Amino acid sequence: MPGIVIVGVQWGDEGKGKATDLLGDRTDWVVKFNGGNNAGHTVVIGDEKYALHLLPSGILSPGVTPVIGNGVVVDLEVLFEELDALNARGIDTSKLKISANAHIITHYHRTLDKVQERFLGKRQIGTTGRGIGPSYADKINRMGIRMQDLFDESILRQKVEGALDQKNHLLLKVFNRRAITVDEVVEDLLSYVERVRPMVCDTGLLLDRALDRDEVVVFEGGQATMLDVDHGTYPFVTSSTATAAGAASGSGVGPGRLDRIVGIVKAYTTRVGAGPFPTELFDTDGDGNWLRTTGHEFGTTTGRERRVGWYDAPITRYATRVNGITDLVLTKLDVLTGRPTIPVCVAYDVNGERCDEVPVSQSDFHHATPILEEYPGWSEDISGCRTFEELPQNAQDYVLALERISGTRISVIGVGPARDAVIVRHDLT
Repeated sequence: MPGIVIVGVQWGDEGKGKATDLLGDRTDWVVKFNGGNNAGHTVVIGDEKYALHLLPSGILSPGVTPVIGNGVVVDLEVLFEELDALNARGIDTSKLKISANAHIITHYHRTLDKVQERFLGKRQIGTTGRGIGPSYADKINRMGIRMQDLFDESILRQKVEGALDQKNHLLLKVFNRRAITVDEVVEDLLSYVERVRPMVCDTGLLLDRALDRDEVVVFEGGQATMLDVDHGTYPFVTSSTATAAGAASGSGVGPGRLDRIVGIVKAYTTRVGAGPFPTELFDTDGDGNWLRTTGHEFGTTTGRERRVGWYDAPITRYATRVNGITDLVLTKLDVLTGRPTIPVCVAYDVNGERCDEVPVSQSDFHHATPILEEYPGWSEDISGCRTFEELPQNAQDYVLALERISGTRISVIGVGPARDAVIVRHDLT
């Protein structure tokens, strides 16, 4: 059975949990391979809604082993808050595995994230302030603290001392904040040791052996392609590899073990935070407000209003190329019900010239305006449709148009928030 990578095509919040849910009991392992608690999945099971931030969505599926890979940065406080909340609702979380090489978000990472963002003023990038970027920066600077360091207090203390030697100078002299003591950081981290110890292991080895046994391993990306640190709208990006390539490096398995790349894309477009967004709707009482309200476009993690806009085909084509996407899952088609016509961005106008692809220049992309084509809408309720043929003809035509201009087959269509509100055109396995 395959290793399946699930990645966001746009700027996140596309509904990646929908694809994970769809694989259901065919999935043996679900791996989060990048990011931290700066993004969220909302998963609906029956009448119950679960908001996950750090944990992989597979933790809600009986029989699935959820894994936090080495490419993730872990806030231990958030980890146990989420685990305790799920346990209180009767969810078994005992199978969770965490890579010994995953890096830890500390108190000083969160503090620096917030003060540095405020220091940027008008140049803010829209960080969530949860310490993600500073933790990844320490990782690259070889100053990070990993899960395995928790189990050797002497090494842990040395690493915290080394980090704070530098960071306290910043806090005191640049940001006019109090210094953080080594003892308070070490004491906080050690308070989690006994609870986390049974979870920490060589997850790369476990996953490799699982693939050898032909078990289905789903690699679940946080954020999305346009937030990737290399391929996204830099510098308005996250601090990790959010593309399919990150599934291998962020989980410890070889890229040859990845058989299918599934891209998740909304039937329109959203993003949170600053940065270019060619199809954005700026009106507060027209299409923008309607799309945000109807689609419930508020961040799972932050509660912030999401910026909203029409479907952007050049972005989908770009994400398909960068990730090697084999299948698209189109989510939230039902949100567009009731519109007489639906605009779609098929290309950009950049300084008076048509551009069919995402511009290589960030400046050009920032100034790009969408070239729109309009498609007839539908008024029928589609939330109960379970086959493509049951969709109204205009809804079918809209999906087929997106498939054609996006250059990738649309294998699954989401028609409602419920777990089973999907239409499967092609099997994802």
